[in-house]
Amino acid sequence: MAWTLLVIAGLFEVVWAYAMKLSMGFSHRGYAVLTIVAMLVSFGLLSLAMRQLPLGTAYTVWTGIGAVGAFLAGVMILGEAVTPLRLVAAAMIVGGILLMKLASPS
Repeated sequence: MAWTLLVIAGLFEVVWAYAMKLSMGFSHRGYAVLTIVAMLVSFGLLSLAMRQLPLGTAYTVWTGIGAVGAFLAGVMILGEAVTPLRLVAAAMIVGGILLMKLASPS
């Protein structure tokens, strides 16, 4: 269950990062509210997952999901550049997430 909560927390991290971008510096109220709500949900689920998972594993996986998810949202929705180096960086993050999962005792 902790891993499921952690993945959902990571997905909410992507939501808040994307909403923050759309809020234009918190000048668009709806996106600003969405950012804050998604942050609270993300942090709350992360804290629940940390009841069973080690800090280093939980935090690394959470930020990795957020980083790769934000990268994908930027590329797929916002039309940000896809370069070979950015793809390698994203692949390395995914590899790190998988290694943390394999190394975790839970």
